[in-house]
Amino acid sequence: MDDRSGSGERGPREYSAKKFIACVVGLLLVGTGTWFALTTGLERLPSKVCDGAVERDLVIRTLPRTRTAEEGAERRREGADLRFSCHVYTSADSILSGVARVDDASPQTWFSHYAGSSDRRTVRASSGGIEALAEIHGDRVSSSVYVPCTPRGVRAGDADQSYAVVAEAYVIGKARISGTELGQALTDFAYRLSEHAYRLAECDKPRDFPDELPRYEDR
Repeated sequence: MDDRSGSGERGPREYSAKKFIACVVGLLLVGTGTWFALTTGLERLPSKVCDGAVERDLVIRTLPRTRTAEEGAERRREGADLRFSCHVYTSADSILSGVARVDDASPQTWFSHYAGSSDRRTVRASSGGIEALAEIHGDRVSSSVYVPCTPRGVRAGDADQSYAVVAEAYVIGKARISGTELGQALTDFAYRLSEHAYRLAECDKPRDFPDELPRYEDR
């Protein structure tokens, strides 16, 4: 009888088991690396997007993971016709989009326009004359921000109501978050666009923009 249990020699079964384990570990490492490479598109964006107006972390917080992502911003016209827009496109077919423009509207007109539908839940916040809201209707969420502003070269008396920078933001496709949390992220996005447009318009009254508006969940 050939007993090798104590001889220190390894049989074919032990070698096969080790090979199998090594292959599984290798495949897991390759799979993890591939998944990471295919889902970090947002992390490869500049640290600030939208001509430096918005932190990348806000985009990461809002959109799902994706293989690739690209961002772009555009400024059109000046004065009472100023318009600043920004978008983030992803290969996951999700888009974060926003625009801030100079408009002729009172706070009441703005609110009625963006929160006029009775079948949608609206959350609202304000700080120092800056107004913000988010509309939540199932999976559809949008946000708008209102900042009083008379742009350079324009007389306040020329407005039918009053001049302001009005920003809006929304997601096309899937978002990483939903409900009030998504409404907050979109408001933060629109708020940064409004701040950027306020400076581009050279509004007549210098204004301090707080780091963030009051949180919806605190209200």
